[in-house]
Order: sequence, then structure tokens, then C-alpha cells
Amino acid sequence: MLISLSAGYQASANSGSSPVEAAAPDSLNHIQLEEVVVSATRAGSNTPVTHSNITGSAISERNSGQDIPYILSLEPSVIVTSDAGTGIGYTGFRIRGTDANRINITVNGVPLNDSESHGVFFVNMPDFASSLSSIQVQRGVGTSTSGAATFGASVNMQTENVSRLPYAEIGSSYGSFNTSRNTLKAGTGLINNRFAIDGRYSTIASDGYIDRASVNMRSYYLAGAYLAENTVLKFVTFGGKEKTYQAWNGVDLDLVRRDPLNYSRSYNDLGRYTDDEGHVKFYNNQTDNYTQTHYQLHAMHQFSPSLYLNAALHYTAGKGFYEEYRTDRKYVEYLLTPAVENGVERKKTDLIRQKWLDNDFYGATFALNYTREQLGLIFGGGANSYEGDHFGKVLWVRHPNSFDPDKEWYRSKSKKNDANIYLKLNVEPIRDLFVYADAQYRYIAYDMRGKDDKYDETANAMRDITQEHTFSFFNPKVGTTYRLNNRNNLYASFSVANREPNRNNYTDAGPNDKPTSERLYDTEIGYRYQSPVASFGANIYYMKYNNQLILTGKISEIGEMLTTNIPDSHRAGIELTGGVQISPLLRWDGNVTFSQNKIKNFVEQDVDVYDADWNWVDSRSNELGNTNIAYSPDIIANSILSFSYRGFETALHSNYVGQQYLDNTSSKQRSIDAYFVNNLRASYSFDLPHLESVTLGVWVNNLFNVEYETNGYNWYSYYLDGKRVNEKRYFTQAGTNALASITIRF
Repeated sequence: MLISLSAGYQASANSGSSPVEAAAPDSLNHIQLEEVVVSATRAGSNTPVTHSNITGSAISERNSGQDIPYILSLEPSVIVTSDAGTGIGYTGFRIRGTDANRINITVNGVPLNDSESHGVFFVNMPDFASSLSSIQVQRGVGTSTSGAATFGASVNMQTENVSRLPYAEIGSSYGSFNTSRNTLKAGTGLINNRFAIDGRYSTIASDGYIDRASVNMRSYYLAGAYLAENTVLKFVTFGGKEKTYQAWNGVDLDLVRRDPLNYSRSYNDLGRYTDDEGHVKFYNNQTDNYTQTHYQLHAMHQFSPSLYLNAALHYTAGKGFYEEYRTDRKYVEYLLTPAVENGVERKKTDLIRQKWLDNDFYGATFALNYTREQLGLIFGGGANSYEGDHFGKVLWVRHPNSFDPDKEWYRSKSKKNDANIYLKLNVEPIRDLFVYADAQYRYIAYDMRGKDDKYDETANAMRDITQEHTFSFFNPKVGTTYRLNNRNNLYASFSVANREPNRNNYTDAGPNDKPTSERLYDTEIGYRYQSPVASFGANIYYMKYNNQLILTGKISEIGEMLTTNIPDSHRAGIELTGGVQISPLLRWDGNVTFSQNKIKNFVEQDVDVYDADWNWVDSRSNELGNTNIAYSPDIIANSILSFSYRGFETALHSNYVGQQYLDNTSSKQRSIDAYFVNNLRASYSFDLPHLESVTLGVWVNNLFNVEYETNGYNWYSYYLDGKRVNEKRYFTQAGTNALASITIRF
């Protein structure tokens, strides 16, 4: 895919006058100064980091209302997945086989990853793509930044810059599965050449492809800026509120094949129960409910043509719960008093429960940038603090006894402090040779106190998870770029990254498991070519891990993927990108990744063994030698064939993902089949009196109605009467579906 330079970097990258692409030019207007907020964390054309940039126009073209992962879906080595099968609601992505809780994600340089899970839940940010000006994806360790460890990739999102002119925009779309999106945007433009306000409000709703996988979401974005000659102050706030019917169990495709009259590829078993008359029903409020609000205050100041500072304060508030109907639950597991019927104490009952999160995340980031002649320096860092409550309530019990719906059955509190400091050097010792060095120190202190939702039979109480952990990490990076000429360059880098375990690694570990931090050694060697009509890139990477926390293919009861430390593993591959302007009207862009993702001397442990009568006999361990890492296909390929003529544009997006294994055994019986999917996009823009533009659009996803799955897991795998049995779940995706839109800009 064509590697383009993001706004604010073009002049310095092409001039060759400075080793730092984001360096402040001699005459910097306030609009440009606003853009340098990302300079400390982003890579430029002379940075020896494997990266791609998604421009604002490309974001707009790809944005049909699906979540952020689907905006990234055409980038090299990216795989996306959707619980509801439509890309709306709960979605996720992986880069080079690495899932989102190991990818550093920021907005305007401010950390976005959840401090405990390390994940990012884009369902809490519906239609956020409509407020973005650019996204940079760095693959591998990348450059130092604040927040979660960069352990496979980083994604840096930049919100829209101040508009010089006033505007208003209304957009609406409707399509398959009763999917709708409505967006209103407006901006004042510059007032007295000093002030500006921009805002957006969006609503998104969909029934989803999966049964009952409905979503009802709304979000906002608001930015106010004060711009002086050498200073910009900008306040940004954005947030979202979502109500999503749970679809995180996936589909049992073996059951669908055995009984197609009663089960389909869209079957969702969550919320299923049997009433007192023996009728099968589904609980209508089996939902996830969450509200998240972000506040950012950015200050940017240019002290001289060579020195400028950007700094930010941030605060994020999140609160919500998921509610679910649970069948045949033990009273004791919820601290409930058993009911007595006919003198006999009941052991189990049905109930409805809520599990809550209430958290606050706040902190500060800064970067001081200095550039002069052949030298560039960035000194930066940040400090963040997280405070979170986890608690649960039982709302209803089918067979109650002195039941109190206000009583909590568990509560725990967490506090996590995370601080980092880094220094980046980019120097041009001889003409066209750029040497890069980047050193980061990161400190983490994590404290959990209280009880979680698991019952400890030994203690006859809810499980105590009280524990403390501290980490000190040093993450060095070195590299060089050699510019052969204005169109060709070579680069190479070596980086070290360290990452601490997340909350689930600690709370869901087995009694004999002690999760430890993991380390990555990343080597990248690449070549880039870019001309006005064609581009090409090739990157070879080797990522060597010590104690990598790898997905096991198992999940928690709320659908979170579980991991375990693996002593010795690696990811190695080659990424090829290219683009060509075939004619003034026709363009092709594409990328392909070939990789090998291996675990050395893997042992599958503790597989249960049952006899023919379901009596547990033993557990078995299997020594399997070198195996493939789960969820890491050997081939990923993307293609975009686009045509434009005057106001008409159309593009065919094609995506191929090779076979993925559901666990680390390399068993084809526990895998996701390869898939090849095509999506078609078309739009037509025209002018009308008193309007700036009108754009009509249509998206046809899964053009050829392919049956495919993007994710899955092992519900339970065991031996029964000498045969291996695999109970699996898959996240099936929608067949052919369409969405039409209209956008009016004033």
C-alpha cells in the first residue's frame, strides 16, 4: 500500500534538511503548531520504523459506521473480527498475530488502553472515525510512547485539526440488519483568528447478524481551541454510551451441521433459559452497558525555530455493567441463602446478575522537541494513574430465601500507577545517512485488593485476589535509514520491549501458574520506494520472545481470551506493500504478509481423559515439539482497486486470511479455515445551490456471500473413550449485506 506522509510532515520529509521529520520549521503558523502534538510518538520517512499512515480522506472513504478496527482492516498484517458479525458493536483486531491488549493505542498521544486488561473497547467510541484526521500504524516495537507496552504494534490516532472556515455537515445511512447511523458535525471556523470550536454528535443502531446481537450507541466529540502566534491551547472531549446485547459466546458450528433445522450460523445461546412451564426463552436484557468519557487539555508552544513543547493533561471516566441470566448456579457461589422446599435444601437456582466496573484514569504527557541542522532530539514521557472498582449484584433469584437485591456478592479495588520517560535522538552524521536511538524507562506499580467473583471452596468465601506487583523496564531502540535518493531508502532497526501481565493473567491463572513479565527482541530490515505514480515497500522482521503471554484458545466466562507464558517463541515474516496509478482514473494498492509464528518445544498440558461412561480417568500432557502460535496465519493479503471519474468513485476491497489455529497445538481439527472476502464501495459527490457538497454512497460487504469465520476458541477439548473431542465456538460473519448513505455539507 502506498506509504504517504501525514499532515505536517510533508515539507521536512522531502527537504532532507533535518533528521527529524516533525521538526518545527522557521515560520510555523498556529495550524501547523496544532499538528505537532503527534510528532513525539509518530514515525517519519527517515525513522527506521515499519509503519503506514491512513490519511483523513482514506478514513472517510472507509468509514461506513463500523468500528475503528475496520478502518485498519486493509493495513499490512491486520486481521479484524466482530462478535455481531457486522463490524458494529464489540470488535477486535490483531496485527502480526498480536491482539489489541498487546498493542499500544493512543489518541493525540494520550494512552487509550485500559490499565488493567490492556485492551481497547471501541464499542465505547462509536463513530469515532468521523472525528479523526489521520492514523499511523507502527508494526513491531515502534517508537517510544506513553501508556501500554508496545508489544507487536502501536496505533496512533489524531483527531481533527481546527477548521479555518465555518461548516456544518449532516450524514445519514441505513442498511441490512436494520443498521442506521446519523451524524451531525459543525464548526465555527476561526473567530478573530484566535478561537475555534468543532463538534460532532452520532447515533448508531443495528440488529446485528448474530441473533439478538443488537447495538444502540451514541457518541459525541467537542474541541475548542485558542490559537496565538506561537501557542495553541486545545481542549478535546469525546465519549460514548453503548447498550449491546451479548454475543461473545460464538456459534457451535458442529451443532449447526448436526441440526440445521433448529440451529443456524447466526445462533446465539446467551440469555437462554427454560421457564417454569418448560418453554425455552431468551432473556431480553442480556446486555452490556457502558459509558466512557474522555477529556484532554493540550498545550503547544514554540520557544524558537528550533525548540517547541507539547504537553497534555487527560482524564477518562468509565462506568457500566453487564447483565445476564445464569442457569443452575450454586447458591453458595453468590453468598445466597439456599431455599428450602419440602424440608430439602436446594443446591442450585437460576438468577440474574450484574457485574460492574467504575473507574477513573488520569495523568499527563509531555514532549520537548529540539532540532537544528543535522540533529534532532525529543525528550518526553508521562505519568498516569488508574483507580477501578469491580463489584457485582444479584438482581433476581428464581428460588429465593431472604434475598437482598442491594447486597454485593463481591467487590475489589485496583490502583495502577504507570510512569515513563524517554529520549529520542535522530542525527545525520553524513549526508543521507540517518542514525536513530530511542531509550525509554518505564515503571509500573499495580495493587489489587478485595474479593472477585470466583468462589473459594477451601476458604468458604469469595476468592481473595489481594496482591501487589511492581515492574521496572528499560526499552532501548536503535536503527538507521539510508536515503539512496528522493525515491528510495533502506532502513534497519533493533528494539527491545517489556510488558507486564494484565489483570486476567493474575486472576485467571491456575493454582500453579505465576504469570511473569515478557520480553521482545524485534529486528526490522526494510526498503521503501515512492514516486508520483508508484510505490513499493518490503520489510523483513524477526520478533523473538522470552516468556511470551500467548493466547491459549480458551476464554473466560465473559468472552475474554486467556493467555499463558511460553518460554521460547518467535514471529518472523516479510511484508510487501505496493501501489500503482495505472491510469488517471484507475489505481491499485495492495499488501501481503508471509510469516512463520512458532513456539519451541510446546507441551499441551492437562487434557482431561474420560471413559465411555463419562467417568474422569486422568489428565494427559502431549509433547508436540515446535508448533504454530494460535491466531497467527501464515498469509494475510489485501487489495484495493479504485476508480474515480469527476465526482464518482468506486473501490473493490479484497481480503485474504490464511488458516488460523485455535490453540497452540497446530491441530487442524481446532482451527479457523482460510477465507477470502470482497467488499465494494461506491460514492458520487455533486454540488447544489447553497450547499458545499452532497455525497451519495453505498457499501456492499461480502460481495460474493462467503460463509466464513474470523475468530473462535476451544470451549472444551478432551478425550472420550480414546477419541479426541473438540467443543469449539466460532464467530461467524454476515453474508452479503449493504448500506446506503447521504452526506450533506454546508
